Amino acid sequence: MKAIFLFIIFTLNVHFFPNAYSQLPQDSINANIILNKAIEALGGKEYLQSVKTLYTDTKTTMDGREVHWIVKEMLPNKGSFQIVYNNKTVYQQWFNGKKGFEIIDGKKKKADPEEFKDKLYKHNIFDDLDFIDSGLYKIELVGEENINNDLCYKIKATLVNGKIEYLYFSTSTFYKRKSETILNKEKGSFSTFFFNGYKKFGKLNYYTEMKFGDNGNLQIGHIENLLVNEMVTENDFE
Repeated sequence: MKAIFLFIIFTLNVHFFPNAYSQLPQDSINANIILNKAIEALGGKEYLQSVKTLYTDTKTTMDGREVHWIVKEMLPNKGSFQIVYNNKTVYQQWFNGKKGFEIIDGKKKKADPEEFKDKLYKHNIFDDLDFIDSGLYKIELVGEENINNDLCYKIKATLVNGKIEYLYFSTSTFYKRKSETILNKEKGSFSTFFFNGYKKFGKLNYYTEMKFGDNGNLQIGHIENLLVNEMVTENDFE
């Protein structure tokens, strides 16, 4: 099961209330414009930067059992991930901004640094803010693709450490509909997320359903609770 957890740790991000934007003219479109429109669709750059912590409770089914994933995030790059079954935490992993840890069978130990190497480049809770930082990412519009009957702009985002992601934003709402992270370029291995059922949580537009996995093996999670600047403290990352 641990391989499944790693697809979602500290990556949660986006949304269903349509906005006033329509598809942009092709001669005026580029990756930076699309990402800035996507940030507006989420709630605006100023608001997103005001979010210091994010708490997300997602319900899913694993091995035939209903479980909850509790994700806590704090600026700039701290994150905690818990798997809760029958109100009991059965697995926990967290990153304190420099190092990662996990608790298995009640024992705390250092986690594999490889699992957190990209976190060292994270400056914001919402990844879209990092994507427009030219000191972190090179972004380019590489085409369009239909995602669940929604025409989307496809953007390639390359982190300074070489990590590559493909991002798909609706041409009508600018909500993120899909993301792919290359796990192994030689083997063509991807970690894939789909985002659906967008709605407002206060001032934040965010998805309520995500499908994720690798190489076509998808799992579904439904967000049951999302809190901005609540339920997260420094103690969660000690």
